[in-house]
This record gives sequence, structure tokens and C-alpha cells, in this order.
Amino acid sequence: MSVKGIEGKVIVITGASSGLGETSAHELTKAGAKVVVGARRVDKLRALVKEFGLPEESAVEVDVSKQEQVENLIQTALKLYGKIDVLMNNAGVATFSPIEAGDVDAWDRMIDTNVKGVLYGVNAVLPHFKERKSGQIINTCSVVGHSVMRNGVVYSSTKFAIRAISEGLRQELKPHNIRVLNISPGPTESEGLRVAFGEASMPTAPSTAFSDAVIYAVSQPENVDINEITFRPTALD
Repeated sequence: MSVKGIEGKVIVITGASSGLGETSAHELTKAGAKVVVGARRVDKLRALVKEFGLPEESAVEVDVSKQEQVENLIQTALKLYGKIDVLMNNAGVATFSPIEAGDVDAWDRMIDTNVKGVLYGVNAVLPHFKERKSGQIINTCSVVGHSVMRNGVVYSSTKFAIRAISEGLRQELKPHNIRVLNISPGPTESEGLRVAFGEASMPTAPSTAFSDAVIYAVSQPENVDINEITFRPTALD
């Protein structure tokens, strides 16, 4: 069923092959949006867009740590639809270990994906948004971007950085009528959570809690800028 404020919007989503990105792609399409999805696992993306009845070109292989691939994702969306209304910087990776373990490769992956990937997305889409005097940027953060997680200090640091980027963008882009949302989920049912923690028992929110928050923010009129949404499972301390 179409949702007022969503129908007809073109929404680019990174990290869309699983988890929160995949759920958001499903729910936004059901609400009437046209999605262009990016991730490294392009086979899963192609299955998604086929299910949605969208052009195969809507599935774009992209590693957000590679600037040229992020640029290609944005340009593909513009060629397909002539506009972009929303960019969801959702791709992210997480590795957990104490700093003294010295897992430098994991640090680099998290910084390159979680921080530089967001900046690359913003850089690629801003000229179009500024020209249109319209657009919305949604950055996927985390509750650990508000409170440091033991054995996850570098991951938390990347999420603190996303909060800073989101707030800085909000201030800088107001003259261009560009809206910015920072969304911070707690543990949410997803493939990424299972990979990180296995089958460890912990309370989780459904992935649709995330997509519902996205739909709420995107559906607001242009003169309403929802900047921060934080949610977590009710049972979580």
C-alpha cells in the first residue's frame, strides 16, 4: 500500500543485500518508492529488484570503501530515474575485540566502510541535491554511537563519527533545503548481528522497527526535518 510522502520517491540504499538495508528496501518499495540498491553481493540485489519488479540496473555492485563505486551507484540512479530524493548510507561492518589485540586490518575496514563510505555517499549525491534544493540523507548509526561498547571501541568510534557527520551536515545544508537524519538502532534482528554474536541470547527489535522509522522520517513534508531517532529493544538495559 502506497504511503503519502513516499510514493514516487527515488531512494538509494547502500548495504541493501541483507539486514536493515534489505528490510528497508522491501518496506519502502511496498510504500511506493523506487529503490536503487547497492552492496557487494550483487546476486542478492538482483533477486531483490526482480522481486520488486524494478529494472535489473537498479541493483548495483558497490563496496562503499571505494569512492568510484559509490559515485557509480549515484550516477546509475540518476540515469535510471533522473533524480534522487533520499540517500540511505546504511552499509557498515563491525568487528569486536579489545584494542590491545591490535587488529589493525579490522580497524581499517571499519573506518573505511563506516566513516569514509558515508562521506563518499554524501560527496557523490550533494551536487544533485544542491541543484534541486531538495534531498534527504539518512545515516545508519547505532546506540553504541552514544555509549562506548567494551571490546568494540573502534566500532563505537566510527558510529560516534557518523553522529558528528550527521549533525555537521544538518547545520551546513540548511540553506540548500537538504534534510539529514541520524538513526541509531539498538540490537535489531539481522544477519550482521548473528554474524557478530552468533546465537548468543540477547533481546532484539524486529528489523521493521528500523524501516518504520525511516518511512516516518521520509514521509514528513519538506519543511519538517527529523534529525535523530534512537530505538532499542524494550528489554535491553
